Parts: sequence; C-alpha cells; structure tokens
Amino acid sequence: MFGWVRRGFRRAYERVLSREIGDGPTHVAIIQDGNRRYARKHGGDAPDGHRAGAQTAENVLTWCEELGIEELTLYTFSTENFDRPPHEREPLFDLIEDKLYEFAESDRVHDSEVVIRAIGEVDMLPDRLREAVDYAESRTADYDGFTLNVALAYGGRAELLGAARDVCHAVESGELSPEDVDVSAVDQRLSRKPVRDVDLIIRTGGDERTSNFLPWHANGNEAAVYFCAPYWPEFSRVDLLRGIRTYESREKSWQRTRTERAVTLVRAVAEVELADARAVAGRLRKQLPSSGADKVSAELAKRSDEMAD
Repeated sequence: MFGWVRRGFRRAYERVLSREIGDGPTHVAIIQDGNRRYARKHGGDAPDGHRAGAQTAENVLTWCEELGIEELTLYTFSTENFDRPPHEREPLFDLIEDKLYEFAESDRVHDSEVVIRAIGEVDMLPDRLREAVDYAESRTADYDGFTLNVALAYGGRAELLGAARDVCHAVESGELSPEDVDVSAVDQRLSRKPVRDVDLIIRTGGDERTSNFLPWHANGNEAAVYFCAPYWPEFSRVDLLRGIRTYESREKSWQRTRTERAVTLVRAVAEVELADARAVAGRLRKQLPSSGADKVSAELAKRSDEMAD
C-alpha cells in the first residue's frame, strides 16, 4: 500500500515540476557518479552498478528528447578511471562497447535521428572500444535530430592543454597569426567533434564538484550546476526536472541582474550625453527580454524628462 502511495505522490510531483519549467536548457551534461556505491548498497560488485547505470542513461536520453533538450553529454569514462584495477575496468569497457553497438542499431536512435559522438582522448582506449566508437559514429553521422556525446578517456584540463599546444603549433608554423587566436580558434581544437556550450551540469551521487568536466564549454557559458544525492542508477525523471528548475531559476536571476546593469549603464551615460544614451539603449533593447527592455525605455524616458527640466 505504501509503495502505491509513494508512486502516486511521485507522479503528482512530477506533473507539478513539469508545469513549473519553461523551455529549459539546450545542452545538459551529466556526471554519472555513484554506480559502485549503488552496487555495494545492494550487495553487488562494480559491474552490477555500471549495468544499472547504463539503463539509467537510456532513460535519460528518452526524457531529454521528450523535454526538448537538444544535446546530452554523459561523462562515461574519465582519464583518471584508467587507474582503476583491471577487474573493474575491463567489464566497464565491455559494457560501453556493447552499449555503443546496441545504440548504433537501435530503432529509437534512428527514428529520432540521434547522432552519437565520442569526445575525449579516444586513442587511449582499447582497440575493440575504438572500433565500437567508429561504428556508432559512422552509423549516425548523417543525423541532426538530437546529439548524444559520450565522454570517453576525457579530462577537461588535458583537453585545454592539448588545444593550447595546437594553437601554439599553428602560430609557430604560420598557419595562424597571433591576432587570429580567438574563441573560435580554441573551439576548433578542443575535441574530436564540436560541442555546444553547456547550459546545465548535473552530478549524481552527492559529491559537490564538477571533476574536470567540460570546463571550457561550461564555465565559459556560466552553466548552472545541480548536485543531487541519488546514485546514478537511482536517478529519476523527477531529479532531471529539478535540475532543469535550478537552471531556469539561475537564468531568471541572471536576466534580472543583466537588466539592472543595463539600467545603471543608461543612467551613467545619460548624465553625459542623452543622444549617446538613446543609441546604447537601442542596442540593449535588442538583447534583453521584453520586461528588461521596458525598464530600460522607462529609465531613458525619465532621464530625458529630468534633463529637459
């Protein structure tokens, strides 16, 4: 009986959360933490936890598509994971290999036109896993309905260091001039495939750190971060909706701050030159939401009256 009550409450809460959120993020990146602790909690070994986590990954892919999210990045195997003992590492490689082939042949992947991409130092992986990566990427290369990035042998610091080295080599060889070193030049050298800026990072398992995950794409975009307690195999649609709610709360706060800064700027400029203030306000209105644009216009009108007096 109590199980039925809990399920009913969860479904009701999920509906409430669904009504609370709006458009949501475009790109969600997830640190799938807690597989081994989940296995120990249930009396199993690490591979049991990874298998349970693989099912959660499939569920999250479905939920993201339903919610209109366009890109999902899963932190599946970090460069630090190579330090794990072989009896843990090899079954994990087996599972990733199997899932890549399974996804590459899945009807739902092809029906939804999901493009599968691996990011990270894939050359460090065993041959059999690299072959699975190549197969999944080639089978979905022509799709653009949804993007699934699988971070394998990935480390954010190593990625940035590699990009910096590539930029230095390009400048040294004359391929790139120092004046042309910009965000785009770094973006092109960051990973095997382009990745959108990250809007929301979610970490499961209770730890509150982002573990060297997509630092360029997340920090540069001031991504929202949501830490939650459930181990990755326990992660639910409600947890995903909570993460999206965190993202939207941060966006609303950011827009308010941006509007306040815009109004302050108009005030400062208006004290110097009203004509310049109008030009600045015009540009700001194009970049702000309608509510922010109305505030800027109101402040400009107020300043115009004060200066006319």
